[in-house]
Amino acid sequence: MPHVRSIWNGAISFGLVSIPIKVVNATESHSISFRQIHLDDGGRIRYRKFCELEDREVTTGEIGKAYEDADGTLIPITDEDLAGLPIPTARTIEIVAFVPAERIDPLQMDTAYYLAANGVPATKPYVLLREALKRSQKVAVAKFALRGRERLGMLRVVDDVIAMHGLLWPDEIRSTQEVAPDATVTVRDKELDLADALMDTLGEVELTELHDDYREAVEELVAAKASGELPAAPPAGERAGGKVLDLMAALEKSVRAARVSRGEETGEETGARTGGSAEVTPLPSRRSARTAPKEVGGKKSTSTAKKTAPKKTAAKSTAKSTGRAAGKTAATKSTAKKTAAKKTTAKKATGKKTAAKKATPRGRASA
Repeated sequence: MPHVRSIWNGAISFGLVSIPIKVVNATESHSISFRQIHLDDGGRIRYRKFCELEDREVTTGEIGKAYEDADGTLIPITDEDLAGLPIPTARTIEIVAFVPAERIDPLQMDTAYYLAANGVPATKPYVLLREALKRSQKVAVAKFALRGRERLGMLRVVDDVIAMHGLLWPDEIRSTQEVAPDATVTVRDKELDLADALMDTLGEVELTELHDDYREAVEELVAAKASGELPAAPPAGERAGGKVLDLMAALEKSVRAARVSRGEETGEETGARTGGSAEVTPLPSRRSARTAPKEVGGKKSTSTAKKTAPKKTAAKSTAKSTGRAAGKTAATKSTAKKTAAKKTTAKKATGKKTAAKKATPRGRASA
């Protein structure tokens, strides 16, 4: 690997077999880094290393390591002190076991490295270990020392190369007890069915097709400002953070959106199949439900409807009786006319009496 700079040279210890190797970084960061500047004039902000006893800036060659004790005392530690420690993994990746890959918790995985055979004599034992790992379908657990401390590693085959993942020690993994959700929450079968449907609809993805949208947006922003152009306004997106949503409606909407995005359905087909699109609506809190004003109009209309119902029933029964006895209808109409005439006569007489009564007090007053 002539174009890749090695960061560590040593050997893999595989029983009595020693395989000279070079260690190179397997990953690289593409994140965009920024410099700190003075806002007033754009000048670079730099950090200089000063000795607090002499109050002067020191060079890199004058800087060493020290361990700070509990009382604040600094104990100098030199590279010679560390090199003299009885660590068998100082220049050796010592394989201690072969285990199934599922035995390694992904939480333990750290930085990844490629191990390259260092020289022609190392080629044969390197290929032997690689093919043994392939055939056993296991990974190798090893110890190694890098950058001043002993570490745990996992060796596996990637294409035709042996890769090593640095592993955290088991006691470096924090417990999950403090971050686990409330165990009293229950999930309904319908919600699980919708979640399964969403997982099936989303399916799988080619990881090589995924890319960093944020980094591309930052690069476009930098290019626009460098050329003197105004950066494009970011699209306004819906954010549901902090809202308590209807979980069932959210799952249904997610399943439909995933099917449409994958071309399995169109928006019209989805609406026709479900009878319209479900809205993701916030659930009302208990406090708002208690303080919600009562709708008086709704109660009035309900009571009115109840009162109207007997009238409609009476009208229906009257219509039936009318249809059965048509002859009685004419008599009933004439009787109704007579009754109406009597009522009219009575009203006129009452009106005359009322007028007479009103006139009498006026006569007394004039006398």
